[in-house]
Amino acid sequence: MTTAEAETGRTVTTDIPARLDRLPWSRWHWTIVIGLGTVWILDGLEVTVVGNIASRLSEPGSGLSISSGQVTGTAAALYVAGACTGALFWGRLTDRFGRKKLFMITLAVYLAATALTAISFDAWWFFLFRFLTGFGIGGEYAAINSAIDELIPANYRGRVDLIINGSFWVGAVGGSLLSILALNTSLLAADVGWRLTFALGAVLALVILLVRRHVPESPRWLLIHGRDREAEEVVTGIERQVEREKGEALPEPHGEITIHQRRSVSFVEIARTVFADYRRRSILGFSLFIGQAFLYNAITFGFGAILTKFYGIPSDHTGYYFAVIAVGNFLGPLLLGRLFDTVGRRVMISSTYLLSGLLLFGTAWLFGNGSLSATTLTACWCVVLFFASAGASSAYLTVSEVFPMETRAMSIAFFYALGTAAGGISGPLLFADLTGTGKTGDTVLAFQIGAGLMCAAGLVAAFLAVNAERRSLEDIAKPLTAVTQKAKAVTARGRDGRGGPGGRDVTPPSSSPA
Repeated sequence: MTTAEAETGRTVTTDIPARLDRLPWSRWHWTIVIGLGTVWILDGLEVTVVGNIASRLSEPGSGLSISSGQVTGTAAALYVAGACTGALFWGRLTDRFGRKKLFMITLAVYLAATALTAISFDAWWFFLFRFLTGFGIGGEYAAINSAIDELIPANYRGRVDLIINGSFWVGAVGGSLLSILALNTSLLAADVGWRLTFALGAVLALVILLVRRHVPESPRWLLIHGRDREAEEVVTGIERQVEREKGEALPEPHGEITIHQRRSVSFVEIARTVFADYRRRSILGFSLFIGQAFLYNAITFGFGAILTKFYGIPSDHTGYYFAVIAVGNFLGPLLLGRLFDTVGRRVMISSTYLLSGLLLFGTAWLFGNGSLSATTLTACWCVVLFFASAGASSAYLTVSEVFPMETRAMSIAFFYALGTAAGGISGPLLFADLTGTGKTGDTVLAFQIGAGLMCAAGLVAAFLAVNAERRSLEDIAKPLTAVTQKAKAVTARGRDGRGGPGGRDVTPPSSSPA
């Protein structure tokens, strides 16, 4: 059934969410992880390369008339501003027109903007396409996290979401090592190396785009938007693949939900749901995003400058240090992710935020006392970000699972944009100024601000985090289209006919959507 043929205004009872959640882990789930999750590797590659090649871009012969501060400050802020704008723009469309359509479009935008960055001939062109690259990435955050959470079984959702968001740092490792080659003028000319790094990002995006064609639309989204026949076909196909792989029949699903199908939900209803009905969860989401966004977008953007200014590390060697930090960042979600599904969300979210904040305070104190070398500073950062990375990834997990299905992409977009705008736009600009002074006290202050916000977010999580581990999305937050038991009893009285694949039709089709 196509979008045009979708019937809305009907009330159907379905077990499709329960069927998705009871699936064992399989090769099919790995295809989802590869097709959707690998985009964070590209994001990590982008951000790290730009930070590490800042000094080269500002040198004569780079092909651009631009300063190092403009790259790490203005261009970085424009990238984040583009991501915030893109998240809000594409997030609303993702909830309305579907996950698959939008995660294909946003990746195409990213691909084109990255390729055009590679041919920059002036600072304004570089700034413009850094903004548009972020615009595409912002849409990816909303579309991808929505699709992943709706396709991955409840028992694995926490660890998978964390590892996928943490894979940003796999790209960061690649970006660090790639920048070493790009900055080596004995291998590549000064005006060629940095261009090739962006071109490679575009090529990788094209490969992911081809793989992503095989990822289906979210059956949960299809079901709510009147395309229950299509949702049934998708889920049945998945079940057959899993059964063939496992060699045995799947267990019976437990639990049904009754929904009143609608083509769209108004923006006013979304706002009322998020900020009135789920006010405490909104405070939680905002706090988590503020803390992680400021720490990552402000402090890590300037790490290369710290190594160069305070420790005299050559600009073409900073990539080695950043690669070590990036490995620590990825190991955090990889090794701690399982605990978010077993120990629980509240304990793990609050502890990772608080611990990383306290360790960052300790690092700031040691740095201020002159007790750290380039190597020991890197080691301290590696430990801090081992915990911070797991906490930061849990921010995306939190806002994607604690709000109703119909608002999921928009919720992710809103909290990402608001939190990142507060910490990610002002952060790089402020931090570029602080590290630019060359004064130890200014850099210590930047560290302390990031640490304080992380600790504050950890305290909020200790009181407000939702125990969402191993629970279905519909149990954590009832869909806006869900029919209450009382209403279900009234509408279903005298009607028990089958409404076609995907569920029982308990009300006749309506000529107009609700």
